[in-house]
Amino acid sequence: MASSFNLSSNKIKIKFNNKTKYVKNMDFKLLKQLYKIHSKSGYEGKIISFVCKWINKNIQGARIELDWNTGNIYITKGTSNTYPCMVAHLDQVQKYHPTDFTVIETKDLLFGYSPKERSFCGLGADDKNGVWLCLQCLQKFDFIKVAFFVSEEVGCIGSSKANMDFFNDCRFVIQPDRRGKSDVITQIGFMDICSDDFIKDITPEKFGYTPTEGMMTDVEQLKENGLNVSCINISCGYYEPHTNNEFTDKNDLMKCLDFIEHIITHCTKVYPHEPGMMKGYDCQLVWWEQYEEMYELVKEALISDPTLTPADLHSFYHDEYPLLGLDDFAMICDDAMTELYYERNGDVV
Repeated sequence: MASSFNLSSNKIKIKFNNKTKYVKNMDFKLLKQLYKIHSKSGYEGKIISFVCKWINKNIQGARIELDWNTGNIYITKGTSNTYPCMVAHLDQVQKYHPTDFTVIETKDLLFGYSPKERSFCGLGADDKNGVWLCLQCLQKFDFIKVAFFVSEEVGCIGSSKANMDFFNDCRFVIQPDRRGKSDVITQIGFMDICSDDFIKDITPEKFGYTPTEGMMTDVEQLKENGLNVSCINISCGYYEPHTNNEFTDKNDLMKCLDFIEHIITHCTKVYPHEPGMMKGYDCQLVWWEQYEEMYELVKEALISDPTLTPADLHSFYHDEYPLLGLDDFAMICDDAMTELYYERNGDVV
């Protein structure tokens, strides 16, 4: 094992078999506090209060605007002609946290567990990882804007009612709300959401990221609202979202933080981008129709055979539903399995 130390950035690079892991002297106490706040869609009051109080206590010079009608939070730190901007959503899919919910931290992972029930519990890392990343960048950078939205998981309700004037002086918008460790979402629902110039300048390949297509989230909604700068959604280290088996890989989360810090530091100009449908609005409607039909088929299939994987279902149905990719099937399976779980066990609040 070879290692090198960079004390100025408080970072250690450790090479294992020609692969580099980024390990920071990072205390994940704040992240675990966020995980412990259950915030299912429509019931985000506790996490809204926590985030506002934490910023007031820890971020000097931050101006908080709370939209009491929606629950959305808008933060501006510093005074500048233009700002980097990050967004994340405050809600989670998991409808239940046991009273003894606890966060287990190992060398590499974070996951939820109930000792009393002897079962794993969803963290809500989708998108509390994104919330945590936003708070880290609020601490680090002198000039930055952040928006936190409610009820993303039930149709981007918060961002559909966003105060779009808040984004008038933003250079770009980053949302860390993607599972895994390597995706930079540049297209959602047949809509491109960023410019080629922005993709080139952020150099995703240097951080192990690859541009790809993704699913509905707040940055897509902002583009539909008329946002005219480049947006991306990036992988932030959570896995098996929307399930009780959800977990976070700390190395992948920290890699995401490194990537975001790189973008904010080096991309200092405005990256204009007008929202546009890549394949036509009619095609998007067909995609949604196929998605809704496939959800019912997948649900029925999982009742008959719970061992079916997204890859199995994609193989079975892709010819009949060509607009749905493997990523779409993975999300459909997650949502269908969650619904089936609560149908069997009851919707415990």
